[in-house]
Amino acid sequence: MSTDLPSPDNAFPKLGQTAPEHDAPIRFPIERRRYPRFEVQPMYTPMSVRFLESEKFDYEGHAYDISEGGCRFELDRGIEMGTAIALQLTLPTMNNQILGPGRAVFVFGNVVWLEDEDEPGPVRMAVAFTRFARVGDRERLLAELRTGRYKAAA
Repeated sequence: MSTDLPSPDNAFPKLGQTAPEHDAPIRFPIERRRYPRFEVQPMYTPMSVRFLESEKFDYEGHAYDISEGGCRFELDRGIEMGTAIALQLTLPTMNNQILGPGRAVFVFGNVVWLEDEDEPGPVRMAVAFTRFARVGDRERLLAELRTGRYKAAA
């Protein structure tokens, strides 16, 4: 009796092998991020940025997502990739709680991604944190992210 069904031994290609009807090997996506990211509502997540040479935060913007290792945000102007900056972040619920010495989290980081600046309007970019500025800033950020109020970013 003839059947068109493959035998169990060759029904599915083994990991790394090419399926007979496809040219590429089977691959699974690899998560490159070290820390989970969480979505925040931009209009309720203000942030300020300053260049390290400056004493004051000259640029205001909004965060889109944040993790222990960095964040994605927008400003009215782009900042060149590789530039070291300082950020002041205020998550929405941090405004409603007493969280120790101040309600904002201060971090230092480097710009690692910049959206196409040729488009009109605010420019989105991402920063990788290099260190938290004050004692307790990292702990306040992590405590806030662990509240369950924020959903995982894609």
